[in-house]
Amino acid sequence: DPTNFARLYKDPVVSLQVVKKSGENLLIATDKIFAIMDQSKQSRAIPETLDIHYTNDQSDNVRKQLNNLVNNMIMGVLFVTLILFYFLGTRNALIVGLAIPLSMFTSFIVLSMLGYTINMIILFAMILALGMLVDNAIVVVENIYRLITLGYKPFEAARRGVGEVATPIITSTITTLAAFLPLAFWDSMVGKFMRMLPITLIIVLTSSLFVALVIIPVFSSTFIKIESEESFKKGRKKNLIAILGLVILAALGYFLKKYTIANLSAIFAVILFLNQAFFYRIGQWFQHKFLPWLESAYIKTLKYSLNGKSPWLFFSGTVVLLILTLIFFSMRSPNVLFFPNNEPSYINIVSELPIGTSIYATDSFSMKLEQDIENLLKPNKDIVKSVLTTVGKGSSDRITLGDEANKSIITIGFLDYQFRGGVKTTDIMTRLSNELIGKYPGVLISFEKNDMGPPTGKPINIELIGKDFDKLIYLSDTVKNFIQKGNIPGIEGLKIDLDVGKPELIIHIDRDKARRFGLSTAQIAQNIRTSLFGKEISDFKVGEDEYPILIRLKDQYRYSISSLMNQDIYFKDDGKTIKVPLSSVATIQYSSTYGAVNRKDRKRVVTLYSNVVEGFNATKINQDISKILENFVMPEGYSFEFTGEQEEQQESMAFLMQAMLIAVSLILMILVTQFNSIIRPLIIMISVLFSTIGVFGGIATFKMDFIVVMMGIGIVSLAGIVVNNAIVLIDYIELLKERKREELGIEPGAFLPVDAATECVVQGGRTRLRPVLLTAITTVMGLISLAIGVNLDFGTMLSQFDPQFFVGGDMVAFWGPISWTVIFGLSFATFLTLIIVPVMYRLTIIMQKQFLKWFSPKSLSE
Repeated sequence: DPTNFARLYKDPVVSLQVVKKSGENLLIATDKIFAIMDQSKQSRAIPETLDIHYTNDQSDNVRKQLNNLVNNMIMGVLFVTLILFYFLGTRNALIVGLAIPLSMFTSFIVLSMLGYTINMIILFAMILALGMLVDNAIVVVENIYRLITLGYKPFEAARRGVGEVATPIITSTITTLAAFLPLAFWDSMVGKFMRMLPITLIIVLTSSLFVALVIIPVFSSTFIKIESEESFKKGRKKNLIAILGLVILAALGYFLKKYTIANLSAIFAVILFLNQAFFYRIGQWFQHKFLPWLESAYIKTLKYSLNGKSPWLFFSGTVVLLILTLIFFSMRSPNVLFFPNNEPSYINIVSELPIGTSIYATDSFSMKLEQDIENLLKPNKDIVKSVLTTVGKGSSDRITLGDEANKSIITIGFLDYQFRGGVKTTDIMTRLSNELIGKYPGVLISFEKNDMGPPTGKPINIELIGKDFDKLIYLSDTVKNFIQKGNIPGIEGLKIDLDVGKPELIIHIDRDKARRFGLSTAQIAQNIRTSLFGKEISDFKVGEDEYPILIRLKDQYRYSISSLMNQDIYFKDDGKTIKVPLSSVATIQYSSTYGAVNRKDRKRVVTLYSNVVEGFNATKINQDISKILENFVMPEGYSFEFTGEQEEQQESMAFLMQAMLIAVSLILMILVTQFNSIIRPLIIMISVLFSTIGVFGGIATFKMDFIVVMMGIGIVSLAGIVVNNAIVLIDYIELLKERKREELGIEPGAFLPVDAATECVVQGGRTRLRPVLLTAITTVMGLISLAIGVNLDFGTMLSQFDPQFFVGGDMVAFWGPISWTVIFGLSFATFLTLIIVPVMYRLTIIMQKQFLKWFSPKSLSE
């Protein structure tokens, strides 16, 4: 008898589902599968007339995601290099840009030594690190360049420049590593999925520190020069020769149809030409006109903020802004999601008929369901790639131990995002669920879509725990009805995780009667089994293949209880053949049972679960269910708890809060060690707190969802970046004040006159303006393509003149939240670092002086 049916676009097929082993590489596995299939076709082991289709190929999605991330990384590198060019000039930008490939190359070596393979988490960590890994190189090169402009020789400028900033950038890097370190010990299911992000960031940032302190100074001392109009004119002839050479190489490449080499040569030739014609002068204007104007405006603002009562106004204004932002955030009430809500690339529609339904009846219903789905999909049939139906075995959306003849699953596969013409597959899923759920009496319909995160269980998952299983089943039904009376919108349909009411026919053998007839219970049982399931009596051979020959009752008798019970049992007694009707020695009883007994920590458990209708928020629904169940009285010894996705969400939130506290503690300890003070580190930590104004303000302003995992990691990442900039600024101010004390002959640690101290703070802000702006802009530009969802395939653009450009897709749904978190927070944190950090620094000096005045009658100058 068939145990399942499968159809593709209503045509019968043999469906082979291949599942990857845990810990194995999906891409390698699918490559081997496709190689076997190709080889089988070539050797004609597979007939040429056999039509083979691949559906729900997860490796295809993974390849595209990895390809998108690689292209986003290339885009980020280009954006970062462009920003460096405008701030530092061509030569300096190339020296700083050198830190990107060197750091990444070193990181890949370390990751390979640790046994890690490239995946989308590692690639995103590289993109997130793009802006951060050039930070140290920017500070070093900018400081060396500044000293060269002051008249130092390149070697001396490199030695002195690195010496000035080595301590703060080492400390700032260590504090950033401290921010990510707790995340590396995330041990839950979600943690195992996301753990490679902090580990990769730690490796990349450590590599960038080595590159900035060891390799970049060597290149700087050799190649760094002050770019001038005269040097530009001298190099014009060399550039023209280079342009001509690239044009010839491009022409040769086009002639030989080597389009990648040809296009790269043409692009570099155009860039060199534009640099000669426009870019150099624009860069000169930016560096010598715009940046000096920006510095002048910044210095005026900074002086104003440090003058009189302005520090108190700026600081209190920031505190008020933080409070108002949190109030605004709570008023907007953003949806709280565990993982991002993506546009599905396929939808599973699972139907469950009453237990005991034959597979033929289930198949008949699934055909009707297929027709209804086809009618609903007509407006969007152009974006449907496949419709695969599986009836019976292998059709369940969860692990079951029993028969699945009453279940079917229909999988609708969609074209890739860029080919959907802007149609949202979530809208299609919502329309299908609204039309199909509740339409068929006695049939449970549920919907599932592909999720981008790790498996976390059902959005609604309530476990009822107790001793007596029958009572648990009764309680589960009672709780289910209790919740349904609450009329909470968004619940797809509550189900329990075992088959209850499974029909059962119990045959009771009268042992006394059987003994009088000379029958054993084994004989009776064997006769019934042979009648129903058959008995193998021989084999039928065709070549090397063997097929079992079974003997059993015809279907018309096998499915008739009266025929089954009235059959004769034959046996030998003293050489005579005797027959006894089964009904003479046995009676029947109609009953029902359940498919399995589930236990958790040795306690019996029944689980109520449900999906959430597309467009509704699982966290809100669970909160509503929790409020309803507060009035439900559980018997003594019985309890319930919310598990599944909600349990993972609560654990992740708790861990991220704990990780944040540990990270802050580690950072504080490092800063106290560096500054030998508790006040300076507090300034830096308060700036981290204030940076959340940008995060919560941005989310509330643009009405974004709050993604627990992504935005939690984004805030931790932001803390590391904000700390970096604040450390470099305060450390340099302290260095300037020490030099000013030596110049004025004041003993170390003494207060400077107010004018001299203000001059040091202003000078520190002016000197660190460019590095701070560069850090912020390069980090933002490194993430902006992912945040917006810009997709551009450089490989096909260069080789086939097809950039495959589109905006949106799965990558922006998954990585967009963490990118926007960093962008929002860092944009505001730049203002914090340049204005509020100096303001808080001044306020701490004022409070220190006031404190000393209380305990010392003598007048103090700053």
